[in-house]
Amino acid sequence: MKVPVSWLKEFVDIPASVTVEELSERLTIAGLEVAKIHYIGIPQSAERHGIPPSDHLVWDRERVLLGAIKEIKPHPDADRLVLAVVDYGGAALETVVTGAPNLFPYKDQGPLEPPLLTPFALEGAELIDGHGDGVQRLILEERELRGIPNRCMVCSEMELGISEEHEGIMLLPYEQYGNIQPGTPLVDVLGDAVIEMELTPNLARCFSVLGVAREVAALYDLPIKEPDYSLPPPSGTGVDELAAIEIREPELNPRFTAGLLRDVTITDSPWWLQWRLKLVGQRPINNIVDVSNYVMFEIGQPTHAFDYDILANRAGDANPVIITRLPDAGEELTTLDGKVHKLDPSVLLVADEKGALSLAGVMGGLESEVQEPDPERDYPGSTTVLLEAAAWNFITIRKTMSSTKLHSEAAARFSRGVHPAMALRGLKRGLKLMVEVSGATLAPGLLDAYPAEPEPVVVDFPVDEVNRLLGFDIPKSAVADILRRLQFGIGESSNGEVLQVTVPDHRLDISPGIIGRADLVEEIARVYGYDRIPNTIMGDSLPPQRTNVSLEMEERVRDLLAQAGLREVINYRFSTPQHEALLTPEGQKPSWPEREYIRLANPISAERTAMRQTLLAGLLDNAVTNMHHHPRQRFFEIGHVYYGNADDLPEEIRRLGILLAGPRQAAGWMGGVVAGNSDFYDLKGIVETLLAGLHIEMRHVHFAPIAHNSFHPGRVATLLIGDEPVGLLGEVHPLVREAFGLGLDLEKPVLAAELDLDRVLTMVPAEYVVQSIPTQPPAYRDIAVVVSADRRSASVEALIWGSGGELLREVRLFDVYQGDPIPEGQKSLAYALTFQSETETLTDKAVNKLQKKIIKTLEDSGAKLRA
Repeated sequence: MKVPVSWLKEFVDIPASVTVEELSERLTIAGLEVAKIHYIGIPQSAERHGIPPSDHLVWDRERVLLGAIKEIKPHPDADRLVLAVVDYGGAALETVVTGAPNLFPYKDQGPLEPPLLTPFALEGAELIDGHGDGVQRLILEERELRGIPNRCMVCSEMELGISEEHEGIMLLPYEQYGNIQPGTPLVDVLGDAVIEMELTPNLARCFSVLGVAREVAALYDLPIKEPDYSLPPPSGTGVDELAAIEIREPELNPRFTAGLLRDVTITDSPWWLQWRLKLVGQRPINNIVDVSNYVMFEIGQPTHAFDYDILANRAGDANPVIITRLPDAGEELTTLDGKVHKLDPSVLLVADEKGALSLAGVMGGLESEVQEPDPERDYPGSTTVLLEAAAWNFITIRKTMSSTKLHSEAAARFSRGVHPAMALRGLKRGLKLMVEVSGATLAPGLLDAYPAEPEPVVVDFPVDEVNRLLGFDIPKSAVADILRRLQFGIGESSNGEVLQVTVPDHRLDISPGIIGRADLVEEIARVYGYDRIPNTIMGDSLPPQRTNVSLEMEERVRDLLAQAGLREVINYRFSTPQHEALLTPEGQKPSWPEREYIRLANPISAERTAMRQTLLAGLLDNAVTNMHHHPRQRFFEIGHVYYGNADDLPEEIRRLGILLAGPRQAAGWMGGVVAGNSDFYDLKGIVETLLAGLHIEMRHVHFAPIAHNSFHPGRVATLLIGDEPVGLLGEVHPLVREAFGLGLDLEKPVLAAELDLDRVLTMVPAEYVVQSIPTQPPAYRDIAVVVSADRRSASVEALIWGSGGELLREVRLFDVYQGDPIPEGQKSLAYALTFQSETETLTDKAVNKLQKKIIKTLEDSGAKLRA
């Protein structure tokens, strides 16, 4: 793969300080082995970075310049020579004797406007001898040609060491280079380097200039500039009314796209297009074929152009239908190289109703190719072109290459893998450029058959896997940064330690699952730099382990909340009394403890004058900031609050704050309706999950109604473990939301909790019972009792637990009912009870006895059994 540096710079702004040799070394270390650098006029850097010395022709900045031919005059004594009058920025014009055949059309036309731009060499310049045997160099000296002294030269590509082309001098397009002053060193105009790489099959993404540019952008942390995929304005009959696509083997051809161009003029490509194709080793043919090749080298998506009129003639009265299929028995196809191929059953074809048109992904057919103009029979060539871009199964392409013994640039790419998403990009890019270089008109619409769209590849990537496999520490932020620079999508899983890495569609080399993890580690290592990986050994014996119970429990809380889908935030511990006062609606008495603030003697800002007394204000500030970008908010904070104490040291209390807002579930990539917004019960469930994970017996956990001015009346509760309150949770008061800038949309509640984490952790048992999987069957009973409407179900549940004995394993409230025949002012509570023994199967007699005991306890408390 050859990559001109000038073309590369269209997509990534490589710093001027980075030499081509340094760039080549960096690419090689990153896995893109640079085999050779082809220099075009520019000198090799003094620091070659391991690149072998080059003996290429270097254009002298003082003697090889850009010249402007002002006039072509006849030679007075030679019909095969002309005199070119050249402006090279000197004090006077220079007359040069030349026999370049491409100058003869301008002879005797007087002053040329605009002038012809060409490379111009002064006396003493070193050039390649265009008339010698082999590659011989010469130093330009003055000598007489047919009686006229000649000391300068207008140059061909061969004489400049660019190629073997010497049939005429190089003529540069005025529209591209006319703004450059004659006399400018040619090395500043055309000087370039072409990096030739030997790419392994897994580097299919780099078989294009854009693919290599992505690598360079990642290695140097530079932005990437994508090509322009926009389409010109269309007109006329739409392509869907003129052609159709039929895919018969979607597993072999997951996508096929096409567009139509009318009023095409087949001619030579503009100079810039020819020049770039020459730099990558391609022979320019005509503007349509050249654009197809250009797009392939630019973005890595091969395309193919059909003569639509030929397709229409083959279809007769019907519109052409492009069919992709396997060959019929004995079917043959003549390819563009004129060879007839008997088709193997595994070969995939692009065909129509009349027969095969091309070998899919490998080579086009001779009959339907774009036709060159033929002046002898007044034939303008193809005027209507159908351009296709498709995706093919890479194994099928390899089978076709093997059976037909055909190798092409397109097959080289498809046989390594090109993602179906690239097809539409390649089609649009090709159509845009073809319109520009052929004066064509684009037909409205595009044909896009996409029967087998691949699922995005997402890899759950534990960050510690990087350090485990590489043997040294790369920060999580650096890991994520490298992956983002490589255009991977980055998200975090619920525990915060696993990155959910979405693979970009141009990367088919990253596998899902555990292999994908290894692939990502390799990507991180090569961009980080294999040369920067240290040799590491264990430096010392492991230190003795000392348990920090408080810290371990705090980390356990973090883990449990992350597993519940929350992310951790860390806020400043500074605030202001005025800001925290917003937690109380105006005109109401604060429900928070009215304690003295600890004020800072030298605050860093007016918003950080005192130590905070609650986590809730900071969490609401986080929500305001984040909800501008992400409506779904689920996060927590573990931190301290501070209360002043005039007679003693300040109190420092560890708290846990939780905030939920927005949709209950994140929107999936498949779309669809997201189920509701988070509510009180979502928050309650997270708190219960946390307490259960800490092995606090849930029979001792209760939620009691409470009045708190920061929360919505009737939608707030205090959390009790046993009889001790340890925090509160509920829906934030609408006026508080409004004060913090979260609006008054009551259909999208904001939920918050603040718990005394120190108290909670003191209730975590040092040891807990781990039960084996039950071997005995459970017994189930349901009971329903009628109680006062204002009686809390938690008190009833506590009585059930207290009287159910050790065999009672679960109590679940499954129904609450008010209405006929339940008396007014009362309600029915129905519970599902589960009894189970570890050693024996419970008999109905034993279970009924326990049930009766529970019923009697409830009746003694004033409840009535409901039949």
